[in-house]
Amino acid sequence: MKVTFLGTGTSQGVPVIGCECDVCRSLDYRDKRLRVSVHLEVEGKSLIIDSGPDFRQQVLRERIKRVDALLFTHEHKDHTAGMDDIRAFNFMQRIDMPVYADERVLRQLQQEFSYIFTNATYPGVPRVELHPISNQPFEVQGIQVTPIQVMHHKIPVFGFRVGDFTYITDANFISEEEKEKVRGSKVVVVNALRREPHISHFSLSEALALLEDLAPQQAYLTHISHLLGLHREIETELPPHIRLAFDGLTLSL
Repeated sequence: MKVTFLGTGTSQGVPVIGCECDVCRSLDYRDKRLRVSVHLEVEGKSLIIDSGPDFRQQVLRERIKRVDALLFTHEHKDHTAGMDDIRAFNFMQRIDMPVYADERVLRQLQQEFSYIFTNATYPGVPRVELHPISNQPFEVQGIQVTPIQVMHHKIPVFGFRVGDFTYITDANFISEEEKEKVRGSKVVVVNALRREPHISHFSLSEALALLEDLAPQQAYLTHISHLLGLHREIETELPPHIRLAFDGLTLSL
């Protein structure tokens, strides 16, 4: 499996519009964070988790030529706003794009992208094939995917485990039952918004405590805001097996 972080930033991205903090003015490429998304290449298939507002830019940067399915963690705009740009893959692959998400999320997509689902569509609109999922393992193009239900304040969000890789974003609570689905993963990715507590995201210390409990061989932090601090400085504070993810980082499992 090859994993590519398409984006590792929070809903505003980094730098934040109009901000003059050290992180937003940083020249370090690792401090430039597009909205959060990840690309998985596994068993010859190409899967993307979340297509936020920066989706087109991310796909072009990584030269992704094929997408076999799109999975959504939840319905917030920083995770869904770029779905329109799957049109290019419709055209190149001559398929309706398989989209996997919770029923609630699929309803929101049908509302946000109503022009896709009307009876009188016009030429060139995205073509999608909706696949509702629940908190049970499912297959995507023959790939086994295990959903991990976490809470984003009061909103249920799905993380996903594929083989030895688990990806969790937009969470501030994971039940013991759901943690059991993660245990044994060699690589775990979890959100760490900032140092201070937040109503709907893990703080840095909360993310580190969770990872200590889950004990993966390697872990990465994502969904990072400018409030966390400079990449080069935060990295010095982390245990050797835990790193900050950054846009364009690739892993091989």
